[in-house]
Amino acid sequence: MTVNQQTVEETKQQIRTLVNEIAALSKGGAPAEEFYPQFLQRVITALAAVGGAVWVFDEDRQLRLQYQINISEPLLQEESDDAARHNRLMRRVAGAGQSLLVPPYSGTTDGEAEGNPTRYLLVLAPLKHDKHIEGLIEVFQRPDAAPATQQGYLRFLQQMAELGGEWLKNERLAHFSDRQLLWQQADTFARLSHETLNLKETAYIVANEGRRLIGCDRVSVAILKGRKCKVQAISGQDTIENRSNIVAALNKLATRVVAAGEPLWHDGTAEDLPPQIEEALEEYVDQSYGRHIAVLPLREPVRGDAPEAGGAAGEIDRDGAHRGDTIGALIVEQIESTLPPEIFHNRVNLVYEHGTRAIANSLRYDNLFLMPLWRALGRASWIVRARTLPKTLAVVALLAVLVLAAVFVPLELELEANGTLEPNVRRQIFAPIDGEVVQVLVDHGQTVQAGQELLRLQNRELDLKISELQGQLARADEELLSVKAQLSSRGLEPSESVKLQGEELQLKGQIETLENSIALRQMQADQLIVRAPIDGMVTTWDLEKTLRSRPIVTGQVMLELADLTQPMHLKLAMPDKRMAHLEHRIAELAAQGRLDEGLDVDFILATDPDQSLQAGLDIASIEQRTQTDADEGEVVRMKAYPDDASMSMLRPRPGAKVIADVRVGKRAAGFVLGHEVYEWLCTFFF
Repeated sequence: MTVNQQTVEETKQQIRTLVNEIAALSKGGAPAEEFYPQFLQRVITALAAVGGAVWVFDEDRQLRLQYQINISEPLLQEESDDAARHNRLMRRVAGAGQSLLVPPYSGTTDGEAEGNPTRYLLVLAPLKHDKHIEGLIEVFQRPDAAPATQQGYLRFLQQMAELGGEWLKNERLAHFSDRQLLWQQADTFARLSHETLNLKETAYIVANEGRRLIGCDRVSVAILKGRKCKVQAISGQDTIENRSNIVAALNKLATRVVAAGEPLWHDGTAEDLPPQIEEALEEYVDQSYGRHIAVLPLREPVRGDAPEAGGAAGEIDRDGAHRGDTIGALIVEQIESTLPPEIFHNRVNLVYEHGTRAIANSLRYDNLFLMPLWRALGRASWIVRARTLPKTLAVVALLAVLVLAAVFVPLELELEANGTLEPNVRRQIFAPIDGEVVQVLVDHGQTVQAGQELLRLQNRELDLKISELQGQLARADEELLSVKAQLSSRGLEPSESVKLQGEELQLKGQIETLENSIALRQMQADQLIVRAPIDGMVTTWDLEKTLRSRPIVTGQVMLELADLTQPMHLKLAMPDKRMAHLEHRIAELAAQGRLDEGLDVDFILATDPDQSLQAGLDIASIEQRTQTDADEGEVVRMKAYPDDASMSMLRPRPGAKVIADVRVGKRAAGFVLGHEVYEWLCTFFF
């Protein structure tokens, strides 16, 4: 056997191997993303071609490129003339269902021009099964082959197209089988989701059955309450721990997406997302480890004659577009995606369509006026049956007695106010001058006398200024002595004497100014010793640590003294919302001429909560304007003076917390017990 014959045999054997591989691949049931690359690569290798492409009809009977090798760039640009001519040629050949050889740079020029705009020979063969055309195989071959060889290319490609058509047939059968199963699952999901009008039950059915229909890892349903979404159901979980980090993060993500109003399809990248959604998404992904997340705002379907519109899930809802109010969100999660994106999206849309309607119906039923009451009445019909009727009448009679008591039995109305116990005599010690604390002479709890030294400050600038002024004074004194000595000498000219006398007067004025400045600075230096203005006790904690070696500025509070031997008073903060009752009582006392009596106050100390004490509220101490308190909001300050005998027995500390009840007269028991609830309802509803 010659070398050429041996090469031909090896080539034939290689082609047979490739054909067998293509045949096995066509019957192996490989998915499309694996079949098309391997199939086309082997066909091109067997034909020793330059490149090729596989075209398949979609549901709208439009050719779509499934895979290509070495197609020239102009053919991939849909707006180019070459691509338009080439596409028209593909559609005509696929529509005719006949194999064809198309020479390079050939085609028609009249009407809608079609043809081969490339420099290669096009070998075209339709993909079909059972006489049904599904697509087209296109091979780019060198045009310099003999006509017989080109016909061989065409016959070989026809045989490979038959194998490809066999794979398409099997793929279509599998697709129809999956679709039949999907229809059954969708029917089950639709029936179950509309089985009940209970919102919680419906949410769990949508989550659990939706997860089974989609084939994902987790489905959650969140309902919009106010401006925030709250997760109502998570597939595979009977209960939800709302305080857990992952549920809180999911609530936050659903709230942000619903506020944006657009569905979120997350495939692992967070590009082109608003910052608020990106932040919430990253926080949730860190908790859940999900790679594929879809968050779809649930919009209530529009009832009645509504125009067609795009659904929130990206599909056209021809029964009633989802353009109503947002009612929640559907969250679909997949850790590892095994479904093709188009199938995943279609199944999610199916769950979205049925789930939205079921949840909207449940919400509408649940939001009926007084629905919990009607349900409770329906369940409580047993109370009027023969056996339970006597008990029911007894309960009604008891309720009637309670109502009458609430109207006719008087109780003392007491207004609660928080406050502190404060000494009547106390002083805050302010810094009289800038300086630095060099010595702390007292400590917390120490008793001091008026005029006793408390702190010693140091002001280096002041010391330097005094030294500088004293130096200037000494120099002025020396100069004055020199001038006087010159004036006392004999033989001075009259002009010189006049000049020296002027200098003497100037120096005396300068000396007087310097002495006044030194005296003023010395007065400031005396203020560096801080003394107690009153007899009392130091109530500021840990003075040594707080003040020692610390810079002090004028007006800064350094410590506080309180005379605990003197009586104390209650500094109360009455919430502004309760002042109407207090003012009503004051008006009654004024009409009776009893304003001097004041109001009785019962209070307890936080340090001794088991002992109730009495005090008298000074009506004149009630401030005429409200102030803002960090805890109570708007309050009115007032003072009450406790009984000295009881206070002396307890010996409370200044600043102790006080809870006081101010008595403002008797009112009906129902009003006393429920006036705050009534006022709250008036504020927020009426």
